[in-house]
Amino acid sequence: MRGMNSTPRPGSTGGSAPDSAPGFAARASDFSLPPLTQAELLRYGRHLILPEMGLEGQQRLKASSVLIVGAGGLGSPLALYLAAAGVGRIGLVDFDLVDASNLQRQILYGTSSVGGGKLESARARLADLNPEVKIELHETRLDSSNALEILGRYDVVADGTDNFPTRYLVNDTCVLLGIPNVYGSIFRFEGQASVFDARVGPCYRCLYPVPPPPGLVPSCAEGGVLGVLAGVIGAMQGVETLKLLLGIGDPLIGRLMVFDALGMRFRELTLRKDPACPLCGERPSIRSLIDYESFCGLSGVESAAANEALEIGARELHERLLRGAPLTLIDVREPHEHRIARIEGATLIPLATLPARLGELDGESEIVLYCHHGLRSMRALELLKKSGMRRVRSLHGGIEAWSLEADPAVPRY
Repeated sequence: MRGMNSTPRPGSTGGSAPDSAPGFAARASDFSLPPLTQAELLRYGRHLILPEMGLEGQQRLKASSVLIVGAGGLGSPLALYLAAAGVGRIGLVDFDLVDASNLQRQILYGTSSVGGGKLESARARLADLNPEVKIELHETRLDSSNALEILGRYDVVADGTDNFPTRYLVNDTCVLLGIPNVYGSIFRFEGQASVFDARVGPCYRCLYPVPPPPGLVPSCAEGGVLGVLAGVIGAMQGVETLKLLLGIGDPLIGRLMVFDALGMRFRELTLRKDPACPLCGERPSIRSLIDYESFCGLSGVESAAANEALEIGARELHERLLRGAPLTLIDVREPHEHRIARIEGATLIPLATLPARLGELDGESEIVLYCHHGLRSMRALELLKKSGMRRVRSLHGGIEAWSLEADPAVPRY
């Protein structure tokens, strides 16, 4: 539908959609739908016999385009199902390599993919699943300099990211371009899904006007996530994306679906457009993309330079311990993490219990804190600094860096 031609996308003024989902899919009479080959008729046979879809609906999918931002836990099932469904053009934005820790939830990849680029592996898997679909790769970090150009080539954007700067960037770009944003997020045993479309409902900023303080919400790498949860929420994003492209059903616009995997319960929250939203409200003040790292409290080079004095590298710490340097090593992870891997001689004081156990620490001695990747230990460092302790540092990269750079005998997880 959208791209280098002039055919309308969902929600464009090129035509109206069915009454059940106004404003998304253009009518077939408004543009020429591509025919289906005999092979496609056989492939999509179970779609074609759905009266809500039929031949025209499948042709509409073939004419559509979707951009998936993040080819990870959510992007994996989403990409697989959209390709299987016959969405004609699928774009993937990512720049990471496949790590063994990804395989627990990122089902686009296999063991043979570890160490290679995600996008090439994803393209091979999707091409094998459905060679009729065109896969476009954007192997780059999405930022304010390229987001409008990349997202603007697609009908619908699906957000599978796991960080706040990119979520706000995707939201703002979609609002400025007038494109639906199919949102999903997962953490531990809970997932969320919604559809943000500022033309007919709230945007992400209406739900979260400001980001949480840096480090307050741990990442999946720090807090963990049930692998199959990514499949549940990614599949929900796939359902919502197809509904938007087809103009059927009741999209999750103005609704946030929250899934509790442990309780196997769904609950729905009603979302309303914020009249004071600086992006989509009555008097918008945001009319262009901004610096999202700064907006989310991450100051890039400046924060890195500031943290350098507060952190110690794994090699330096290893050398100092070998020399018998007088320092106190504190592990601020949880007990179940400590059982998996630990640095010899460390004392376990989980971050949540640290305020009550400050009296166990010698404020005059040098203290080195560590966690899994270095985020929780920096929060612990701030707490100790505020309590008056001055000789405190955090292990840069956490026990993961220790295993990679200092002691490979320590298990990675």
